[in-house]
Amino acid sequence: MSANAAIRHLRLGVNIDHVATIRNARGGGHPDPVRAAKQAAQAGADGITAHLREDRRHISDKDIDRLVGEIDLPLNLEMAATEEMLAIALRHKPHAACIVPEKRTEVTTEGGLDAARLKGELMRYTQELGAAGIRVSLFIEPETAQLEAAVALGAPVVELHTGAYCEATGAERDRHLARIVAAARKAEELGLECHAGHGLSFDTVGPVAAIPTIHELNIGHFLIGEAIFSGLDSAIKRMRSLMDKARAEAIGERSA
Repeated sequence: MSANAAIRHLRLGVNIDHVATIRNARGGGHPDPVRAAKQAAQAGADGITAHLREDRRHISDKDIDRLVGEIDLPLNLEMAATEEMLAIALRHKPHAACIVPEKRTEVTTEGGLDAARLKGELMRYTQELGAAGIRVSLFIEPETAQLEAAVALGAPVVELHTGAYCEATGAERDRHLARIVAAARKAEELGLECHAGHGLSFDTVGPVAAIPTIHELNIGHFLIGEAIFSGLDSAIKRMRSLMDKARAEAIGERSA
């Protein structure tokens, strides 16, 4: 199926965390991340992603309450593997829960979850989330050991960390892209649905969107930043267009 044109539609999940970051910088209710989620839906997003951090630096519990109650698109709740976040996920039952590494000292997520090393600790979280009907995803580095750990943990979905690829240039970027391509192919072989995200922009999204075994991209910070200049609707529509163009061209090349 990796070369099958059946994977035509590449889903776009829009992360609204940093709308909340701007709101929290001053306090009050503006700008409203739930309003941003609704606008993202109108602009062509396939899902909404929100990371409820332990320190609540952007998305709040009230935001999650409202997203569950007011948004029709699937909600992907990014969460650390903690008792508090597990309880919140089980109470709200989002469409998906993506388990991510989390440190208070980091500005943003610094890398993938070491699922291979933490298998024993993560097993209960993947089992309880899955048993509740929540689609479990692991945010990991594009490495075979991490993919195999996801299978062992019973997670049906992985999200490959694209940060190193986005930050690199020249031959180094090509090397990181090759790792993502290989990992996405391996994920399919292992029966995992493969997503990707972190740091993707208009300039970097095309080569990742062209990978046929990736089903979904999750993009947030760049879109929210670009919205300052062009508006959120315009930023999402342009990203959607670039993704669709790259995927269509890739399918055309394989079928030629």
